[in-house]
Amino acid sequence: MKLPQNKTISLEEGALEALEGRKNLLAFSAGVDSTALYHLLKEEGIDFDIALVNYKTRIQSDEEMHYARKLADQDGKTAHILEYPLKGSDFESQARKVRYDFFGSLIGEYGYENLITAHQLDDLLEWGLMQLCKGCGVAEFAGMEPLQKRENYTLVRPLLFIPKAELEKYLKAKDIRYFVDESNLQTHHTRNLFRHEAAAFLMKSCPNGIARSFRYMIEDKKTLLPNPKIIFHNGDLVCFDRPESETTAIRQIDKLLKERGYLLSGAQKREISRQKSAVVGGKWVVVIEEKDIWICPYVQATMPKEFKERCRKAKIPKTVRPYLFKTDSLERLLPTPFFSS
Repeated sequence: MKLPQNKTISLEEGALEALEGRKNLLAFSAGVDSTALYHLLKEEGIDFDIALVNYKTRIQSDEEMHYARKLADQDGKTAHILEYPLKGSDFESQARKVRYDFFGSLIGEYGYENLITAHQLDDLLEWGLMQLCKGCGVAEFAGMEPLQKRENYTLVRPLLFIPKAELEKYLKAKDIRYFVDESNLQTHHTRNLFRHEAAAFLMKSCPNGIARSFRYMIEDKKTLLPNPKIIFHNGDLVCFDRPESETTAIRQIDKLLKERGYLLSGAQKREISRQKSAVVGGKWVVVIEEKDIWICPYVQATMPKEFKERCRKAKIPKTVRPYLFKTDSLERLLPTPFFSS
């Protein structure tokens, strides 16, 4: 792809290729990262709409919302806005759920193929350091990638190897307005503490080396984390071969749930590994059998005796059977070679 001559920041090439000619939705906040990405995508001629969630937690959030609408309007884009007042404890996880539920609904309603987020190198390092302190491997440390498949769309991060400082310089050089969320300066949030006390020094000292290291680790993940060998897949239900390594099994479970919009906590991963059968978050059934692993939504149903007997003979886990019954999936599953033998 030919870059404009006045280009100061090069977006990730593979990410741009994934966006060209597609229907794209940009997660927008009016902050440094998403504002820079908005204008960089415009320079590249990428077509996209924007989506913003106003949690009503700050006076400035209304101003950011109006700015997003005005920006989209002047460029002929659609601005999807959700006003969702949010209070209480565990704000970060609640806000993330609201945000991604909103994005998911827009993707389903309008047929967006890609969700673009403005995660950058500082975010990648902060995430990695947080995982390091919990206990992680390469696959978890380099958790974010420029392109990651989800069930109904692709998550695209064109800025992932760009330091935040470069984005700030870009906006100031072009005199582009952006907002600073002052809550990001407060260190009582864990993420902010890692940002200001650990990641800031490293990013100031060696950003190029950090970017190269993450590129290497993301490549290493392809070897360390092979794709699951799918036995049966229907809707939100998936059954796949159990790998020999328990660590690989948990990572594959984590990957498949992430594709379905659910993030496992460290405690949930340990519970699944220990119990072999669990309902996580009251939403997902995970069962590790001797030769296979099952994942499906958690549902409850009163099933006929004949149906339960057919499931028993096919060695289908009890917690999976209600989903098969509710979705009429049993007839599609049983003829497959794995279950008909």
